[in-house]
Amino acid sequence: MEKTSKDIFEYLQEHLDKKRFNHSINVAEESYKLAEKYGYNKDKAYLCGLLHDVCKNETQEKMLQMFDEFGIILDDIQKSQYKLWHAVLGAQFIQNEFGICDKEIVDAIRYHTTGRPNMTKLDKILYLADFISADRDFEGVDHLREYAYVNLDIAVFECFKFSIEELCSMNKPIHIDTLNGYNYLITK
Repeated sequence: MEKTSKDIFEYLQEHLDKKRFNHSINVAEESYKLAEKYGYNKDKAYLCGLLHDVCKNETQEKMLQMFDEFGIILDDIQKSQYKLWHAVLGAQFIQNEFGICDKEIVDAIRYHTTGRPNMTKLDKILYLADFISADRDFEGVDHLREYAYVNLDIAVFECFKFSIEELCSMNKPIHIDTLNGYNYLITK
């Protein structure tokens, strides 16, 4: 049975630290604004933004246990990048624990850290909202915020470029979904 918005809000308040909970609220609000700008369901976008980091504060041990319980098998890059785990886990978690089986929401949460080729409008909205939410203050975020309200595809492309450049500068692997998403948009 699907949980109510109140149940979800209370769960997040209890299970996320204050900074992560605040970030989730900011992403939900940004998702709502982007949905309004691009003619998407605002309530659905808000819920997706609220839920996107539902598993972010779990320990590595707890996440590994949950992967096992849910039958999730990580690819090699995901295994090496702990920062990607919460998205894969969160997508399954919201189905199992909250009864949210809307494929668009599940997929948007699943791909909010890596992106992917041929993203849905909700995928793009969440991916961008997470990048540019009010609590983000990295160098270049204002540039990305400007793009976000001009053209959705260009903004996502710029975020892909930013991620790829940052990961390269740190000698970290780049997930194939990010590379394929970048390639999809550059050839479109």
